[in-house]
Amino acid sequence: MKCTFACKKISLNDSIKEYAAKKISKLDRYFREEETSAFVTFSVEKDHLCSVEITIRGGGTLLRAQTEAPDGDMRGAVDAAVGYIERQILKNKTRLAKRLRSEGFPPPMPEDDFEVQEEKEFNIVRTKRFSVKPMSPEEAILQMNLLDHPFFVFRNSEDDSLSIVYQRKNGGYGLIVTDEEE
Repeated sequence: MKCTFACKKISLNDSIKEYAAKKISKLDRYFREEETSAFVTFSVEKDHLCSVEITIRGGGTLLRAQTEAPDGDMRGAVDAAVGYIERQILKNKTRLAKRLRSEGFPPPMPEDDFEVQEEKEFNIVRTKRFSVKPMSPEEAILQMNLLDHPFFVFRNSEDDSLSIVYQRKNGGYGLIVTDEEE
């Protein structure tokens, strides 16, 4: 697996990056493609809180984990993020086996210190229908805040694309812009 590293507000030595690459490479068994890549971002937040964000692209699937660890424990944050991704893969193994490598999934193991229960089906409990109106991202953020929702779907008046604005956990807003497949 090809790993790319980025550091925000911190400079790391190569031993941390090698440690992260080694831990992430253990997830290779779930992917059949050689094109699988991992993007790892290390950062330090206020109060010396270490944050690691891992995004893995492969097999037509996008996996993401963001974890934090106190007092400069970057290795602990890496371990937690890799563990989270592996638990997500195992939790959804039936669905992901079609996209990833089915033989890469281990046989059921005896109960461990954590239990992974696969969801049998996604339980949709409510369906909403609404018209998607053209507006600017700023108007969509205002509308989202007025509704007190964490996200809002709208048609971008600038380029007529279906877009989503959302509140980020660390503050600020995000914008997702969709592209039409050809």
